Amino acid sequence: MKKLAFAVFLASMFVSPLSNATEDSAPSRPSLDALQRIIESRSPETKVAKPDHDRITAQRIDIVDENGVIRMTLSGRTPAPIIDGIQYRRAFNVAGLVLYDDKGSERGGFGTADVAGGMAVLALDHPAMDAIGWRVSPDGEVAFSINQAPPLLREPALDNRLVPGVKTSTRIRMVVGADGAPAIALNDKADKTRLRLTVTEEGYGAIEFLNAKGEVIHTLAPEAETGLARVQ
Repeated sequence: MKKLAFAVFLASMFVSPLSNATEDSAPSRPSLDALQRIIESRSPETKVAKPDHDRITAQRIDIVDENGVIRMTLSGRTPAPIIDGIQYRRAFNVAGLVLYDDKGSERGGFGTADVAGGMAVLALDHPAMDAIGWRVSPDGEVAFSINQAPPLLREPALDNRLVPGVKTSTRIRMVVGADGAPAIALNDKADKTRLRLTVTEEGYGAIEFLNAKGEVIHTLAPEAETGLARVQ
């Protein structure tokens, strides 16, 4: 019996750490009690028995909240942007979806722009400026940018409303050019590219360091250097 008890003790010494390791490696998750406190419904409405209409034709559809504020607009000609209660002219027409905050200010959207050749666009906004933007240009270039939030300035002559278009810098820009060349640029506060990840014409991965004048002052391309050494 003592031998059996000792064997069980030894087994527990080896099994317990393994069990603890398994528990430690398990992903952290909310408790059942925490989940139950935030459940709205266990049988949410996910479909309708029959659509009201097989097809709806409209130039514009507005979705409003319980206070009557327009929170989403779907339109073949989206309304001009509203920023802090003032509507400004849009640079070009965009057909698509626009999102608004609870004050009625535009905070993003996506659609197709009526420019020569057509352009697909998507944006999420700071209170008075684009924050994130996607663009698929007519020439085939695809660009994604992240802008630093500009200071929130107010104009007394406009009832102390927010000033749109305050200058800021695009801190990250990702591009696949019309020729297929990819690049990721990191910019400084002055909107000058200081570091760029790219692929050279020869197909080598490279990191370029630039000065404030936009000149490449150093390039890291290990594969290119290895290839050059082999040729020599």
